[in-house]
Amino acid sequence: MHYGTDTPARVSVRPGGAGGNTASWLAASGTAVCLFARVGADAAAEAVRADLRASGVTALLAEDADLPTCSVVVLAETSGERTMFPDRGANARLAPADVDLTRARWDGIPDPSGGRAVGEAPPHLHLSSYVLFDEGSRAAGLAALAQARALGWTTSVDPQAPSLLARVGAGTFLRWVEGIDLLLPNAAEADALGGAPAMLAAVDNVVVTYGSDGAGWVCRTGSWLEHAPHVEVVDPTGAGDAFDAGLLAAWLDGANPQEALRAGVRAGSAAVSRVGARPESPAAHRRMTGAEH
Repeated sequence: MHYGTDTPARVSVRPGGAGGNTASWLAASGTAVCLFARVGADAAAEAVRADLRASGVTALLAEDADLPTCSVVVLAETSGERTMFPDRGANARLAPADVDLTRARWDGIPDPSGGRAVGEAPPHLHLSSYVLFDEGSRAAGLAALAQARALGWTTSVDPQAPSLLARVGAGTFLRWVEGIDLLLPNAAEADALGGAPAMLAAVDNVVVTYGSDGAGWVCRTGSWLEHAPHVEVVDPTGAGDAFDAGLLAAWLDGANPQEALRAGVRAGSAAVSRVGARPESPAAHRRMTGAEH
């Protein structure tokens, strides 16, 4: 990069956002999913709705009359690292009223407030920590977690960014997520949170991703490790979101920790093998991850 002058680059505009990415990968794996978020009253919001619809995601999007739809500039390096410059826009004003889980709808679960068949797993709330880090949306994230617990849902949170964890402090963050079923940090985030002992004092299970080295699951009764296959890294953007989706889809379907880790690693490996943070289509994702034979 040459500061103060031109540096030739390849630029593309693609759908993204941690919540939307994970929702799209979940839908591509065959999991019914409903996304809560906030968008602007602009053309970008229409594109967001169209993309989610095409991905098979039910989207309940509150509309903000003043702020634009979130946009992020991502600088992806050939080394596999990426640097992000987010403008959260309307997401920064996500409100508790925007995330009423009893309004969630998807095929197979007509009554998310508790009307389930005997033996059927409860719904699950997955929360991106970007919602918690921003003071404007934090109340919505905390209210969503509290509401999920009250409804008997299982819960998971991805810490998302070690720099933001350092800003709020590990103790504060762990108090926010205390009692959730799954915490899904990468290695840097796990270190920022004080390691497994500190995290397991607050949550039931911790799943740590190690990039090309795979991922590990640890709880109070045991630990599991899944190595990653060697793949060419084309674009690392959204790899963690894809991993979350693969792991959650398997775990919610009854997989044990080792099986869930394997599914997460497959999805994350598929994500880094192509440009963009989303699967091309549900069918393409199933072929890429081996879920379709």
